[in-house]
Amino acid sequence: MASQPERLRRFKAAMEKVYGDFEDTANWRVPPLPGNAGDRGRYLWTDAFGVVNFVTLHHTTGEDRYLEPARRLVQAVHDTLGRTRDGSSRLPHASDAEPLKGGLRIGKVDETGPDGDGQYHHYLTLWMFALSRLAIASGDVRYNDLAIQLANAIHPHFMTLRSDGELSMVWKVSTDMSRPLSRSKGHLDDVTGYVVFEQLGSTARWFGRSNDQPLLAEMEQYWAMMERSRPLRSSTDMLDLGMSLWVAHFPSRRGDELLRELGTHGNSIARNVFLERLDEPCSSLRRSAARRLAFRELGACLGIQCYVRDDADLVTSAAAIVNFWESHVADSTPDDLVAITQVMLAAALIPGVFDRSYFDRQQLQDPS
Repeated sequence: MASQPERLRRFKAAMEKVYGDFEDTANWRVPPLPGNAGDRGRYLWTDAFGVVNFVTLHHTTGEDRYLEPARRLVQAVHDTLGRTRDGSSRLPHASDAEPLKGGLRIGKVDETGPDGDGQYHHYLTLWMFALSRLAIASGDVRYNDLAIQLANAIHPHFMTLRSDGELSMVWKVSTDMSRPLSRSKGHLDDVTGYVVFEQLGSTARWFGRSNDQPLLAEMEQYWAMMERSRPLRSSTDMLDLGMSLWVAHFPSRRGDELLRELGTHGNSIARNVFLERLDEPCSSLRRSAARRLAFRELGACLGIQCYVRDDADLVTSAAAIVNFWESHVADSTPDDLVAITQVMLAAALIPGVFDRSYFDRQQLQDPS
């Protein structure tokens, strides 16, 4: 296992491939993502990882200056993905005073089509998490308030009724949130929504808002869907596996049993997949690299490091996969996936504030 200073060096190198030389933070300006990776230079999933990684850099080094790139990146995302594609106006329902009441676009390059722009539920909840982490690190509750504003704004537009009258949800809606662009919910959308909304409430209470219980009605709706879906299961998709383990590692006032169910299943899949992959010859891994997506496997490595505490073999296997992809990203990753791959590589090298325990010294996590 590499030393912390060495991992930090590699972490910074990965982030610089996406966001340029940010060491002179006072003069740094947010660059467009490389490789035509998003509309008008921004892509919500990639930049959510970027914000969390900058907060991790701040927390790991103890240097407040690294919060400035996080703040500027947040503003750039809100000014781009919180506006129409031509940039002429904010999304419907939003205003300068309430910039996230219209949600946030994904940032797909194409405006329409099966891979066209819109709003993804699991991208939006990841952005909420990033805002909440920035709020804690900076001591500025307004970022968590923005996350709650976003949650309130988008939630009803993703809810739908099944043919049997049961409440369900869709995973994608149009950029103006006027209509669904999918017919079903994402595999983990209800679970991730529940966990992230609970985190937003925990953050509000950490800021002294002891009577603030935001998003309870929305969490009840997610809970009903989670209960109906039991037993909760991960999948063999690497990114889904990683996000399963990530959400399962958070404490929950009510959902501990369900999250433990999800995490136990995901951990079993991770052992089967990762221990087998570690036994593959490096030459075999190299030959198959072009047929795999690095960022998805790096997502699994991130989830493993957050969830697994005492399985040395599995943690070692995840570290080996991270090392493999760090050496082979350049020769196996399409240009438009370089940005998402590098930010997820950084997070897999140092999960940092993705980990629930990273702010333990501030006693943020309190499931009571």
